[in-house]
Amino acid sequence: MAKVDYAAMAPDLLERIGGGENVSALSHCATRMRFVLKDASKADTDAVKRMRGVITVVQAGGQYQVVIGNDVPLLFAQMQALLPGLDAGKGDDDDARTAPRRNPLDAFIALVSAIFSPVVWTLAATGLFKAFLAMFATFGWIDRASDTYTVLNAAADAFINFLPIVLAVTAARHFKANQFTAMAIGGALVYPSIIAMNDGGSHSFLGIPLIIMSYTSSVLPIVVAVWVQSHLERACDRVIPSAFRNFMTPWITVLVMVPLTLLTIGPLTTTVANGIATGVQWLFVHFPLLGGIVIGGFWRVFVMFGLHWGLVPIMTQEITTNGYSLIYGPIEAAVLAQAAAGLAVMLRSRNAEVRELAGPASLSGFLAGVTEPIIYGINLPRKLPFYFGVLGGAVGGAIGALAGGRVSQAGVFPSLIALPAYLETPHFTLWLIGVIVAVAIAFTLTFMFGVKDNADAGPGERAVGAAGPAATTGSSAAADAEPTTALVAPVGGSAVPLERVKDPVFSSGALGNGVGIVPASGHLCAPAAGTVITAMETGHAFGIRTGDGVEILIHVGIDTVNLKGAGFTPRVAVGDRVIAGDPLVDVDLEAVRAAGYDTTTIVVVTSSAGLGAVVPIVDGDVRAGEAIVEIDH
Repeated sequence: MAKVDYAAMAPDLLERIGGGENVSALSHCATRMRFVLKDASKADTDAVKRMRGVITVVQAGGQYQVVIGNDVPLLFAQMQALLPGLDAGKGDDDDARTAPRRNPLDAFIALVSAIFSPVVWTLAATGLFKAFLAMFATFGWIDRASDTYTVLNAAADAFINFLPIVLAVTAARHFKANQFTAMAIGGALVYPSIIAMNDGGSHSFLGIPLIIMSYTSSVLPIVVAVWVQSHLERACDRVIPSAFRNFMTPWITVLVMVPLTLLTIGPLTTTVANGIATGVQWLFVHFPLLGGIVIGGFWRVFVMFGLHWGLVPIMTQEITTNGYSLIYGPIEAAVLAQAAAGLAVMLRSRNAEVRELAGPASLSGFLAGVTEPIIYGINLPRKLPFYFGVLGGAVGGAIGALAGGRVSQAGVFPSLIALPAYLETPHFTLWLIGVIVAVAIAFTLTFMFGVKDNADAGPGERAVGAAGPAATTGSSAAADAEPTTALVAPVGGSAVPLERVKDPVFSSGALGNGVGIVPASGHLCAPAAGTVITAMETGHAFGIRTGDGVEILIHVGIDTVNLKGAGFTPRVAVGDRVIAGDPLVDVDLEAVRAAGYDTTTIVVVTSSAGLGAVVPIVDGDVRAGEAIVEIDH
C-alpha cells in the first residue's frame, strides 16, 4: 500500500464516523482502529471504506473497527491528538463487560501509573534542577540570599510544591472528571491562606472543627478528592437541567468538594500517607540492611513489572512527611549495577551487533538512569548479567541504606548526573562506596562469567529471557537476506482455511493470505526468521518482517484485544530478532476460552507485493514447526 498521510487522514476519518462528539472510546490492536461510537448510525461506513489507507470496516462487539494494517499505531497517535480529552485505550461499558477484572494490586498499579506517568519526566527534570541548585549553594557558587537563587529555586521547586494541582489534571483524566474543576480543588489545598492556617491553632468551618494539614507536594488527598468529584459530577449532570448544567455542576462540585476535602478526605488520607511513610522510615532506620537489599536488589524487577509505580506515592510522601526519602537511597546502586553489567557485555562480547547496542545502552543507564535498553536488549536475554546486576544492586543498596542514603527532591532519576541529589546523605562517602561496590560486582562477575564467547561471537546466537521481553539475534544478516520460501506453524493444533476463520477481516483475505490454527498448546513461536516490528502490549498480536521484506502477522484469537493482556505473557518486544521456533508468547488458553473468546490463531502474510504467490499447504492436524504456507518469489 502506498504511503498514507495519517495526519491528514485522521480528521477526515473522524468526520466520517460522526465527529469527535460521537466517539466515547478509542483503542487499537495490531491492525485496526477500534472506536466505541455513541451512535453508530452516524458513521458513513461506505465513505470510510473508500478512504485511502483503509482496508475494510468491521462492526462487532460494540466496536466500530477500521482496519488499517501494520501502520495503525501511526493513525492512532493522530487520533489521540484530535481527541486529547478521551481516555484512549479504555473501553466503555461493553469493554468493561468483556474484559476480566484485574486483581487489586494490578488495578492499583494501573491507577498510579496513569496518574503519574504523564508528569514523571517533568518531575524528574525539576528534581534534578533542584539538586544541582542545592549543590551550587552548598559549594558557595550561588548565594541563597540573592535574587538569582530565588528565581532559580522557584523554577526548580514550583512543580513539586504545587503537585496537587498537577495531579488534579491527570487524576481527572483518569477518572473522567472535569480537569479545571479538579484544578480548583487542588488549588484550594495549596492556597496561601489555607497554608497559613496550618499554624497549630484552632480553626473551624461552619462550626465544624478543621484539621489543617500541609498539602504542599501531597499525593493521596487530591487523588481521592478527584475520584469523589467524578461521582459527584455525574450525579449533578443527571439531575441539573441542561440549561444550567455548564455552570451549576462546577459550582456545586467546588462548593462541596473543597470543604469536604479539608474536613475529611485530606486529614484521613494524609494520616494514612504519613503512616505509610513513617513505616518505611522505621524499616530503613531499624532494619536498613533488609530495606537496602530489597530495594537495591529488586528495584529493576519492580520496574519491569510496573510495581515501582506503587512505591512512587510512598517516596513522594516520605519527602512531604520527613523532608527526604530513604527508598531512593539504594536505587542508585540498582540502576548503575545493571548499566555496569551491560558495559561488561559490550567489552567482553565479540559480536559487533551486541557491542553496538550495549555501548549506547549502558551509557544511557550510567548518565541518565534509563536502563530499559540495556536490560531488555542485553542483560535479560543472557540472564547472568541481569542476575549479577541484581546481586550488585542488593549489596550496594544494603551499604547505601546503612549510610542513610536519601534524597530530598521527588522525581530524581538515579544516575551519575543525579549524584548531587544524594549530598544530604549523612554518610555520603559510605553511600558512594556502596554504589561503587555495586558497579564493581556487576561488572566483574559479568565480565568473567556472564558472557559466553560462543553465544556472542557469531550469528547463531539465540536467547530469550523467561522473565519478560528480550532481544534476540536469531540469524545473521546473510541468512536474513535469503528469500523466505515458507512459514512454519507457530503452534501445534488443527489448521483451518482462512475463509473459515470467524473474523471477516481475516476470512475475506483483506489483510493477506495465510492459515488459521486452533491451538493445542499455549506456547506460540515465530513462524519465520526476522525482526519483530509489532508487539502489542496485550500480547495477542505480533508482526515480523523477514530479511527480504516479507511481513507476517501472528494474531492469537478473535477479538482477544478486549482481554487487555489477561492470560497473555509476551516473550519478545519490538526490535527483537527471532528465528523460526523462538518463543513469541505464552497464552492461558483455558482463561481465554472461559472469557468467551475463540482461540484460533491466524498467520497471514500482510505484504504480498513483489511475491509470486502465498499458498497455504495444510488443512487438519499440524505440528509446531511444520510448514504451513509456501511463498513463491
